[in-house]
Amino acid sequence: MTETTQTQTTPPGRAKPRSPEFRLAADALRGLRQDLFHDAFAYRPLPRMRVDGPLTRRLPPRIREKAVWIPHAVVAAAGVLATAIGVSANDQASRQLNLPLGVLFVLCPILLTLVRPVGAFWLSVAVVPITGTFGGWTGDWPWQPGSFAAHLVVLTVVALRTRPRTAAWMWALTAAYGLVVESFFGSGHFASNTGPMMVVSALALLVVTVVHIRHEAAQKVTAQQTVTAHERSKRTLLEERTTIARELHDVVAHHMSVVAIQAEAAPYRVENPPPELEQAFATIRENAVAALTELRRVLGVVRAEDYEAPDAPQPTLADLDRLLENVRDAGLVVDKVVTGAIRELPQGVELSAYRIVQEALSNSLRHAPGAGARVEIGYVLGGLGLRIVNGPARGLVKPSPGAGHGLTGMRERVVMLDGEMTTGATDDGGYEVTVFLPVPAPETEESA
Repeated sequence: MTETTQTQTTPPGRAKPRSPEFRLAADALRGLRQDLFHDAFAYRPLPRMRVDGPLTRRLPPRIREKAVWIPHAVVAAAGVLATAIGVSANDQASRQLNLPLGVLFVLCPILLTLVRPVGAFWLSVAVVPITGTFGGWTGDWPWQPGSFAAHLVVLTVVALRTRPRTAAWMWALTAAYGLVVESFFGSGHFASNTGPMMVVSALALLVVTVVHIRHEAAQKVTAQQTVTAHERSKRTLLEERTTIARELHDVVAHHMSVVAIQAEAAPYRVENPPPELEQAFATIRENAVAALTELRRVLGVVRAEDYEAPDAPQPTLADLDRLLENVRDAGLVVDKVVTGAIRELPQGVELSAYRIVQEALSNSLRHAPGAGARVEIGYVLGGLGLRIVNGPARGLVKPSPGAGHGLTGMRERVVMLDGEMTTGATDDGGYEVTVFLPVPAPETEESA
């Protein structure tokens, strides 16, 4: 019996699959190159501080104009403090030499974080052996007091200005740098302070990382709330339009049914009507029935599965007194004032006006319990004016919060009729809704 050995070969032109460890290491090196090597000395100025917060908003205008530079001033103050630490750590004889070295090798890397943050990190690392060699001996290696404080400030500022992954790379490179310098250049020195540098910098970067995480979480929550509010507003708008379409479907369907019935019965009311008249009425009836069928087919899709057409006709302004009685029974003191010559308006206008008054009074009950309300209806030549105003809430009952859906519905009805609507608080703490719905004059309708 012969054993056959099969060797799997990689097809020509196809790369050999890499192990997960290799891909992880490659991704890590790619992140290191992107964070600390790619455009390391790119010009990235520190943005000014926003002054629209709860505290800065209350500052006087002159102070608020200068408050935008607070982050820059804090970084500069930290640089001056680190320079003072480096200069004061040596004896009197070395301070004259340490002062220019401190300004050059301690203050400059910190100030560089304001415009080139990643480059400031590399500069801070590069000047450590220089300050250790020429800055006067203090017994610490490799981080002299000034470079120790400066590097901590640089790590913190750069971590604040970048992302947590960059902070982790900086901390790892700082640790590797300290160990290498200690191993090859630290013989004969008194004490090594790479360990304290790692501990203190890790604590500082941990605090910065927590700040980053909280800030990102707050941004995500804000963005999610904005998206949710936008989606809720869109859903409310669609629901309100659906409601309006259902109501207008019932109104238009009623009128089209009347047209079809009248067109069918009209020839029987005339003795011996001419064939042309019978044909005209038949055509009218056929078109009315066809339009009614298409209307039901198109607008019927907006009906919910559990929607039932109302048995009674849609309400009009003539039914407003009954609505006011119901509102009074619910505890709202409301008055009605009608001005102008009362006349019959198109049913769509009557229905929309009734719904607007109904929603405005519902908002008064919800948001201003115990307050009085006033409904003003004005019949003018060009249309219909509505004004619903309520006073401030009174009594012990707390207002019920709302999402503003009622105002959305009212605006949709007004826009549908090419009207105008304004809302806002009154001087006494109440609320006012003013609407104008245009209606063509009878002469215009007849001439058209």
